[in-house]
Amino acid sequence: MRGCVYLSYPAPTTLSRGQWSTKVEFLLAVAGQIIGLGNVWRFPYLCYKNGGGVFFIPYVLFLFTCGIPLFLLETSLGQYTTQGSITCWKKICPLFEGMGYGSQVVVLYSSIYYIIILAWAFFYLFSSFNSELPWASCGNSWNTETCVEFDHTPDNMNWTVAENATSPVREFWERRVLNVTGSVHELGNIRWELALCLLLSWVICYFCVWKGVKSTGKVVYFTATFPYVMLLVLLIRGLTLPGAIEGIKFYLYPDPSRLADPQVWMDAGTQIFYSYAICIGCLTALGSYNKYNNNCYKDCVYLCLLNSGTSFVAGFAIFSALGFMAYEQNTDISKVAESGGTRKRAT
Repeated sequence: MRGCVYLSYPAPTTLSRGQWSTKVEFLLAVAGQIIGLGNVWRFPYLCYKNGGGVFFIPYVLFLFTCGIPLFLLETSLGQYTTQGSITCWKKICPLFEGMGYGSQVVVLYSSIYYIIILAWAFFYLFSSFNSELPWASCGNSWNTETCVEFDHTPDNMNWTVAENATSPVREFWERRVLNVTGSVHELGNIRWELALCLLLSWVICYFCVWKGVKSTGKVVYFTATFPYVMLLVLLIRGLTLPGAIEGIKFYLYPDPSRLADPQVWMDAGTQIFYSYAICIGCLTALGSYNKYNNNCYKDCVYLCLLNSGTSFVAGFAIFSALGFMAYEQNTDISKVAESGGTRKRAT
């Protein structure tokens, strides 16, 4: 039209969302997210608590009916929308956006306590740089008179039970690491060594994610593979120890009567949701960095099988060590599994 002036404005610019450089980065990132203490310690403990090998039956049922479908659903939701766990609901149904905020609250609370475990790990790592491990003997300043070094006992020695006897491992944990007070009403002093380890943990986490998917995609090559190296070392070492076979038998021996207990089925379902990081938004966020046409179905199946396989193998490493501890302390494996060690002393 004559007399009209048309002005063209540039389209608003938006920050492009990054993508994983390779599929391996995505697989390692998700593996590092879902595989942890829930596999290495919680799963073997639940097997011991809920009838040994019979616990695999409800676990596998929940895996294929809940674990894999929900795992695929959350991952594909992020890949399809290319959004995180909050903004993805704006593209699906804005009414459900509160679910995204709720999941982030869960992640916030989880990260606050979970990173403390990493701080403890750093404390143990730094404490291990000694000629003798500080938790291997009772001759340290934090040990008490009731500390007893549990060694393998020959059959010709007489042993009596002392109810108040403690191991150097337990005293190192309670009196050196935590410095536990007499009651919850005694706050105690700040453990500056642990505080520095906690600060180091947060600093490392920051640098792992400070450049987004670019830095995270490179870090996972170490963080997701190194635990498997350590697990393999523990497994090989544990299987070569005396008493390991008895520990493995204790791990796998089934008690079919436990299937009638509803708590067994509740523990199996809880373990699936816990170890697969379901309903906390992490899978959606990690999947959002995939290419739109990525075959996430195959990736999810492989990751789920890897997760459950890791839990199963970790049980051999844990219970072979428990079998060795029972052999060294000349006691039943069930007592070692319940209390972490018997209370005995030589007379």
